[in-house]
Amino acid sequence: MTTHRDDVAARTMLIRAARSGELATVLSMYDWLFAPPGTRPRTWAGANASARLRRLSTDARGIVLVAEIEGALVGFATVVLDIESVRFGQRAWMEDLAVDPSHRSEGIGRQLLAAAKAWARAQGASHLELDSADAREDAHRFYERERPSWRSICFGWEL
Repeated sequence: MTTHRDDVAARTMLIRAARSGELATVLSMYDWLFAPPGTRPRTWAGANASARLRRLSTDARGIVLVAEIEGALVGFATVVLDIESVRFGQRAWMEDLAVDPSHRSEGIGRQLLAAAKAWARAQGASHLELDSADAREDAHRFYERERPSWRSICFGWEL
């Protein structure tokens, strides 16, 4: 995978695939998603999440991306090839994207999104999608700045 570099306030940022020894750190970074306005899913269980993250990181149809500045992980994104839509072709789904709150508005989210798109394109995906809870207004402003090709409303049911 090609890495992406960007100078963030005179520091080198590297976007790359997470290493197996970093997955526990990535798992702890999910707390950034659970902080208000987010919520911890009712079904969240650390051990199960850890196993799922490990499977995703070793599956050829998925990737765990991390943003690193001076050896510290400051953001992550998970992307997976999921459905092959009759209408649109192979879809890549960005399940999670989070940046350390103390490093937001430094271009990290933009670089993670760019790396996710590049990975998806290289895997033959025709498009990248994600959903975002209604309460995540800051995230929505970010996504709008990144000029999505379309918007939609997602509905879900817990089983």
